[in-house]
Amino acid sequence: MAESVYKVIELVGTSTESWEKAAAAAVERAAESLRELRVAEVAELDVVIENGKVTTYRAKVKVSFKYESGG
Repeated sequence: MAESVYKVIELVGTSTESWEKAAAAAVERAAESLRELRVAEVAELDVVIENGKVTTYRAKVKVSFKYESGG
């Protein structure tokens, strides 16, 4: 088997409903422009609070994909 190299980027997804949907939003958006996504690691969760209420769930996600050289 040949060796492979993967690149990792960090994204923040948001949702007004849940952390799961926030993480999914980040992965789905990444899939629109990146090929061969492999793993998504939820690195951090937080919420936005307005007037004492949670308004937005945020998930910081590290997404890895196969690195392909240009040559």
